[in-house]
Amino acid sequence: MKITRLNIYPVKSLGGITLDHAELATRGLPYDRHWMVVDDIGRFVTQRQLPHMAQIVVRLDNEALVLDHPEATPLCIPLQRDDQPRLPVYVWDDQCQALDEGAEAAAWLGNVLGSYQGSGLRLVRFAPDQRRGVEPHFLAPGELAHTAFADGYPFLVVSEASLAEVNRVLQAKGLAPVPMERFRPSLVVDGDEPFAENGWSALSTFDEGIRLGLRKPCQRCKITTVDQATGEIAVPGEPLRTLVEMNTRHAPGGYFGQNAILLAGKGETLAVGDRLTAFRR
Repeated sequence: MKITRLNIYPVKSLGGITLDHAELATRGLPYDRHWMVVDDIGRFVTQRQLPHMAQIVVRLDNEALVLDHPEATPLCIPLQRDDQPRLPVYVWDDQCQALDEGAEAAAWLGNVLGSYQGSGLRLVRFAPDQRRGVEPHFLAPGELAHTAFADGYPFLVVSEASLAEVNRVLQAKGLAPVPMERFRPSLVVDGDEPFAENGWSALSTFDEGIRLGLRKPCQRCKITTVDQATGEIAVPGEPLRTLVEMNTRHAPGGYFGQNAILLAGKGETLAVGDRLTAFRR
């Protein structure tokens, strides 16, 4: 099989960026979930709470993170900066220190997103000295992994065949197919049977210089129902309801894709078109 897409999402729950190639790091692809939107007490805010976050387009150039929205002038955040004040932030049950991007960024977010339950919104950056570990009970003995502001893992692997099967079922129900963007993967592969990734333990390049360990099925949430171009929910509950009905893992809940960690290849480059080998459990 081969890689068909590489994506990063520099700001958690904002727009993604498609890459031709990317250097691998333990914490994921470069700048992936490196920033996050939080409320006044540091709790993470996503499209689960504010679906119209999807309307913010994200760009990266050599010097800055740039946020675009049709109702505001672009916001530019320098990439090389570490003099910001620190504050504690929360991703699910994890607490870590983050760097506050300041009043200008907070005002910009307030202008385009409004408030959340009466709270203001702030943009924070993952502090370089922080280490947010992956839940150990899904790792093999002796494995260690960490991530930035992703929900729990540095990589999310999905297959084109699985999306095709979900869309086949949606269309059989008289519903429109959904694009891959709904599932916000970091790495997409072609080939194999639908949901074959649920039986993979690892993916590697031919020489095994790069190796990803697939460690936990990804249980999906309300974000899959949000149109990533408009921030609208055209059909409430879909495709999440269909995933639950398909019961792809013979377990309660809707699952799509596999969370993964880097086993080998830190500093190496993956590119669209690279061929990978799957190792089965």
